[in-house]
Amino acid sequence: MGNMLSEQELERYSRQIMLFGENGQQHLKNANVFIAGAGGLGCPIALYLAVAGVGNLKMVDKDVVDRSNLNRQVLHWETDIGKEKVLSIEEKLRSINPDIDVDVFTKIIDISNVSELIADADVIVDAMDNYSTRYLLNQVAQEKGIPLIHGAVRGFDGQATTIIPGKTACLNCLFPSAPPGEIFPVVGVTAGLIAMVQANEVIKYLVGTGEMLTDRLLIWNGLSAEIEYLKFKKRCDCIICSSYSDKS
Repeated sequence: MGNMLSEQELERYSRQIMLFGENGQQHLKNANVFIAGAGGLGCPIALYLAVAGVGNLKMVDKDVVDRSNLNRQVLHWETDIGKEKVLSIEEKLRSINPDIDVDVFTKIIDISNVSELIADADVIVDAMDNYSTRYLLNQVAQEKGIPLIHGAVRGFDGQATTIIPGKTACLNCLFPSAPPGEIFPVVGVTAGLIAMVQANEVIKYLVGTGEMLTDRLLIWNGLSAEIEYLKFKKRCDCIICSSYSDKS
């Protein structure tokens, strides 16, 4: 076990400790979470994991802040335009919670670096906006036996699911082929809502409480304010997860 919770941390997280105890909070402090993407999903995910006390956050994104990002990427502000996104987020997170470690990289996630970047993370969070990178994250999650928390948004609609290698279907089971790439519309509240679902899944997994969003795709329709669930199963012909044995 890593460093014990300080008096400052016990005070900061007192309302959470009422829920899952000091032991659960210690699990959060010791955890390493990899967040792929520092945009509409990545910003609120990082923010809420930071304030929850997840002790080690690693973020990777290749972009710089643009004014068109500001309607949804809530940790990037007007004064950050032109700054590398991960540096913008790192600055905010260190100010919000000085008791956590934040490690950031301005990189394109690709086949040559994805495994090294993820390293020995406890959880991988998919906060990307393209399926080619999502499939890479899914493959490495299966190879390393690391849970993957998926989220995606478009317009007023969003989706999320949790993948546990060796126990559940994987992202390729759910989406055997990628939807067409596009520059898609999105409203900030959609990204915020799906990001909260993803952050909630990370926290539940790390402290070992609740029922995970596994083998179910949560589908949010913001125009009707309705949530539906699509159940899905592991495919015996899946080119990814069928290649790996149970790593649980």
